[in-house]
Amino acid sequence: MSNEQCADLLEAVPLAGVLIAPDERIVAANAPARSLLGEGIVGRHYITAIRHPAVLDAVDACLSDGQTRTTRHLTSQAGRDLTYLVTAARVKSGQGSVLVSLNDISPLEQAGQMRRDFVANVSHELRTPLTALIGFIDTLRGSAREDPAAQVRFLDIMRSEAHRMERLVRDLLSLSRVEGEERVRPTARVDIAVILHSVLNTLAPLAAKTGVEFVRNAPTSGAIVSGDEDQLRQVVTNLVENAVKYGGAGGTVGADLTLSDALPATRGPGVELVIWDRGPGIPEIHVPRLTERFYRVDSHRSREMGGTGLGLAIVKHIVTRHRGRLRIESKVGQGSRFIVSLPREKDV
Repeated sequence: MSNEQCADLLEAVPLAGVLIAPDERIVAANAPARSLLGEGIVGRHYITAIRHPAVLDAVDACLSDGQTRTTRHLTSQAGRDLTYLVTAARVKSGQGSVLVSLNDISPLEQAGQMRRDFVANVSHELRTPLTALIGFIDTLRGSAREDPAAQVRFLDIMRSEAHRMERLVRDLLSLSRVEGEERVRPTARVDIAVILHSVLNTLAPLAAKTGVEFVRNAPTSGAIVSGDEDQLRQVVTNLVENAVKYGGAGGTVGADLTLSDALPATRGPGVELVIWDRGPGIPEIHVPRLTERFYRVDSHRSREMGGTGLGLAIVKHIVTRHRGRLRIESKVGQGSRFIVSLPREKDV
């Protein structure tokens, strides 16, 4: 094949591809390869274009003995770390030429890292209460065997730690279920106004216990959306509970619900739910990461409040499943606003 034919063939390949002649010069490179390695690489010696030691070794070995080599190429682009699986293979009809292909496996690497981080986080979250339980059990079997007062105190703590593990397992199962259904849009007709008032009434004792006053600015019905009632109830419950526990102690927590025929967040008819508080607020640096699994602004306080670090991650996945948007606005000393925008049909 001529160099022109090789270049035409490479342009049809979706992976980044570079053809290196036996004289070690690049004779063809497709658009993805030129974007990665530079526009002016054709005609140059491959060492001046690639430069990554592991890739150079693979190409050199393939040129020498014709055996296929694979390695990895690590780079960064636009502030993102990228990982390429590089294959250097002899082209039989190319008189000893070597084709170097670069397959971007960054998403697979990121998914693997996320899985490892998730397992590490779950292990850490479970290890603390388990360690406490084992310690108290050993104490009850030993020095506290004949101490009724200590037994009552330790059993109360053990009960609390067991409930903590139960909440974590429940939230993990909920998150797994929501992620499994995320691509399936719910179709049932749900009145989110009814859900909101039901949740506020249910959480009224919790609010009273912490001295929180609910401020409602919402219709009692008529906010119909296509959705899963149980999941939407979970969204509202998580947001209101968070506002009461972390932002509203001794103050005010508000719930605003509005209907619009042209909601910017949904680019059409929609319902906007805003749960707000006048608490201490959240430092700006933390806001973008609040929906990450196990991310906490104050780990110690969150655990004391019974939080698992999964609530907002669950909320985000549920809202995404409903083709909606979740926005978080907060300023230190001015409170926080959690805004859920959901699409609705005009004729609903």
